[in-house]
Amino acid sequence: MSKGKQITGAAREELARTMREQYERGMSIRSIAETHGRSYGFVHRVLTETDTPLRARGGNHLHKQLQDAGRARG
Repeated sequence: MSKGKQITGAAREELARTMREQYERGMSIRSIAETHGRSYGFVHRVLTETDTPLRARGGNHLHKQLQDAGRARG
C-alpha cells in the first residue's frame, strides 16, 4: 500500500485485523506503523476502532519484574 493513501472497505478491515494480531503478539504501535508505512496515530486509531485493549505506556514490564525477582533470590 502506498504511504498516506486512504484505505477503506475490505482492505482496511484486513489491515486492521493484521495490525491487531501484530499488536496482540507484542509489537509496539510504533513498530507496526513503521512496518506498514503508516503513522503512529493511524495505527492507534485502527486499534481503538477494533476495540483492541491497549497496553500501558512503556510496554510490558514483566521481563524486568522477572529479572528483579531473580536478583532478590540470588
